[in-house]
Amino acid sequence: MEFFHILIPILDSTLRYATPLLLACLAGLYSERAGIVDIGLEGKMLGAAFLTGGVAFVTGSIWLGLLAGVAGSVALSMLHGVASITFRGDQLISGVAINFLAAGLSIVIGSAWFGLGGRTPSLPSSARFHDITLPFADSVANVPILGPIYSDLLSGHTILVYVALIAVPVTWFVLFRTRFGLRLRAAGENPAAVDTAGVSVVKLRYSAIIIAGILCGLAGVYLASFAANFVKDMTAGRGYIALAALIFAKWRPWQAMGTCILFGFLAAAAPYLENKSFMGFEVPSQFIDALPYLLTVIILAGFVGKAIPPRAGGSPT
Repeated sequence: MEFFHILIPILDSTLRYATPLLLACLAGLYSERAGIVDIGLEGKMLGAAFLTGGVAFVTGSIWLGLLAGVAGSVALSMLHGVASITFRGDQLISGVAINFLAAGLSIVIGSAWFGLGGRTPSLPSSARFHDITLPFADSVANVPILGPIYSDLLSGHTILVYVALIAVPVTWFVLFRTRFGLRLRAAGENPAAVDTAGVSVVKLRYSAIIIAGILCGLAGVYLASFAANFVKDMTAGRGYIALAALIFAKWRPWQAMGTCILFGFLAAAAPYLENKSFMGFEVPSQFIDALPYLLTVIILAGFVGKAIPPRAGGSPT
């Protein structure tokens, strides 16, 4: 039972760490299934986090901050779409440019706006999302095993955690059980066939990047609300980790959730593994903290098996 009481807090933190990764990963899933390579996940998350932190502080409303963050992320997505869809530019270069643009503008505008070196002031409690207690969580808290799982693990998260979890089956249904999803996947596999059928590939791809912008925006909103402000480069490579999770999941929503939870678990377990000895050797805390990033490199290097992306990914037509 002592192990169980340690495991529940770790899994609780896992959900919190995995939420922005999962939202960004699903964003990349929509975009890349339509044939648009989205390296700009990092930049869209960062831009959304900055706008959320700034607007929520000025207005005192996290909901207005959410609207601003999502709008900023969608604007960056549209910029990516104009460059890579309308003008048929290189999608990788466009995505990298968005990352640089968001990183630079957030510092410049933040410094001019608040004079804190790019950081936004701390958000008051009224301008943050608060944990939600699920029905009957208090009543079943003392029930062995199931009680702590429901009341301590599943209950007590902000609304965006539940949005991320719900988004997984919704994404699966949209992509694999609707006409829109069929056409979207076809646009990423054989856009010429879609165009021959009289369906606009351009509209499909713009629809995909708008959805991706919304999901990335929610990921940035979560980061700003969770940290109670915006700080320079606060995404800390999560966009690239989400991209690695997408590749590892082979562009499928349920597998994407499992991979993001794995990354979240590594981050959540790090404090419990620091300064612990294994087979007589003390593992450095820096190595434990670097595990999610090391796994990202391993996945992107192709050591986890062959992952075949959509055939028209990166193609302007």
